[in-house]
Amino acid sequence: MPRPQKHVFVCTQNRPQGHPRGSCASTGSAEIMNEFMNEIQNRALFETIGLTNTGCLGPCHAGPSVVVYPEGVMYGGLKKADVKTIVEEHLLGGVPVASLLVGADVW
Repeated sequence: MPRPQKHVFVCTQNRPQGHPRGSCASTGSAEIMNEFMNEIQNRALFETIGLTNTGCLGPCHAGPSVVVYPEGVMYGGLKKADVKTIVEEHLLGGVPVASLLVGADVW
């Protein structure tokens, strides 16, 4: 497998209901992960875009959280429709989606 140009990490941390930190799973991270998988598959990007589910990335209150490397850009509060925008504008176009980034106080 060739080295990917970009690598997307989707937090899928799942804590018990009522946990004080919450979790990305409780805010829909599985749907976000599945949508990234669908976009990557439909566009045949397996050799250029890496995708990995991960545990806690830190800002549980801002979930679902996604980090894209090599830039180290963090997105938060994502909805399913945001994934296509990230793929088109950031992963393929090279420009992070400013409106979806977490605040500087978070990342």
